[in-house]
Amino acid sequence: MSSNRVTSIDVAKLAGVSQAAVSRVFTPGASVSPRIVEKVRLAADRLGYRPNRLARSLNTGRSGIIGLAIGYLENQFYPELLQQLSASLQTNGYHVLVFMTGNPDEDVDKVVAEILDYQVDGLIAASVGMSSQLARRAQAAGVPVVLLNRSQDDSTMSSVTSDNHAGGRKVADFLVAGGHRRIGYIAGWESASTQRDREAGFREGLAAHGVGLWARARGEFEREAAADAARELFSTGNRPDAVFVANDHMAFPVMDVLRHEFGLRIPQDVSVVGYDDAPPANWPSYDLTTVRQDRPSMVAACVKIILAGIENRDSPPQRIAIDGPIVIRGSARIPPR
Repeated sequence: MSSNRVTSIDVAKLAGVSQAAVSRVFTPGASVSPRIVEKVRLAADRLGYRPNRLARSLNTGRSGIIGLAIGYLENQFYPELLQQLSASLQTNGYHVLVFMTGNPDEDVDKVVAEILDYQVDGLIAASVGMSSQLARRAQAAGVPVVLLNRSQDDSTMSSVTSDNHAGGRKVADFLVAGGHRRIGYIAGWESASTQRDREAGFREGLAAHGVGLWARARGEFEREAAADAARELFSTGNRPDAVFVANDHMAFPVMDVLRHEFGLRIPQDVSVVGYDDAPPANWPSYDLTTVRQDRPSMVAACVKIILAGIENRDSPPQRIAIDGPIVIRGSARIPPR
């Protein structure tokens, strides 16, 4: 067997087509007849040919890679989001390069700057923020940026979120309709737009019913911190009769603490509502009432914006908030009709 590398010229000769036709067959989105595709792929398989994506990126100026900066994967909402996002981008001829940023209080800009060094065609920041200065650097380099499940007070940056404010208000309406008046709240990271908007909508909804927030603690979007927040709220003599937890990832340990440390029945003694509709929310052990984030719609909107930005550098920024329903299960008292 020859040690020489098989090239597109070799494939073209065996298939009886031009080298340009071979290139089109292995270029996502290129127009090629089914007959040519079959001939080229049969020849490529016979010769063991693999297209050189790096060489193609040098010729086209595109890497075919979308950079994804994500804070953490412990929350089971994110693996499914990442899977759907990757599948959608691959369908459109792109692959995802994932970078973990850690806690949002860390130097996210440093990680994002490193992603840009990989010559990505676009950048998605999932549940992490980034400075306006770095966003402008990306835009100057022709790299569109989309914030996913996070927004910032910067009108030049595109973002896709659930309608967190409306979701928080729905939870307030639901709990008040269920007869609750001593309603607590367990917050996430104070700097996160998701936390800020969910709490703002929740407080607004309570106020509209003439109900004040009974108690508040911080769970930092982390399991242990959320468990400690539950202990803080329920160690007093006048504890809440309902609690809204800013995401499901925190709601699960909160429910464990209430049941196994305080001996409380859910929902007979206390109602618990979360946000996200992460997969364990539907497990019988939790059966969590929660606000569903519409992952497919969020992914579709994010991909549409990033692809538009790649094709047209002057594509205007978009800020999209997607409504989501309350999924009623067994962890909260159901209001009478």
